[in-house]
Amino acid sequence: QVQLVESGGGLVQPGGSLRLSCATSELTLSSYTMGWFRQGPGKEREFVGGSSRSNSRTDYTDSVKGRFTISRDNAKNTVYLQMNSLKPEDTAVYYCAARRGTLVRTTAGEYLYWGQGTQVTVSS
Repeated sequence: QVQLVESGGGLVQPGGSLRLSCATSELTLSSYTMGWFRQGPGKEREFVGGSSRSNSRTDYTDSVKGRFTISRDNAKNTVYLQMNSLKPEDTAVYYCAARRGTLVRTTAGEYLYWGQGTQVTVSS
């Protein structure tokens, strides 16, 4: 079972920043379209953003546009989610996921491989 590994979560004050990482030794992530999802308390898992296989296109849900940025470091086989201007409503477990297709999809079922998640808590 291929496992992605997220890291970088934690407790941050409103307005603060965090950078999440997603890495694995089992896949070459540059060959996959990557997605970030989150699941807040009592909520369903939702799409946050995604990066196409070539990183030529990134898409974000409206609530994070202008605040979150996805990037890749192919040499480190790692995908990042930079989160700025964090709000309490961003509190959730964040997951990275990989799919073989070339397009970013917003539906969790379109992704084949998942990480275990990392907790992000935004609170004063």
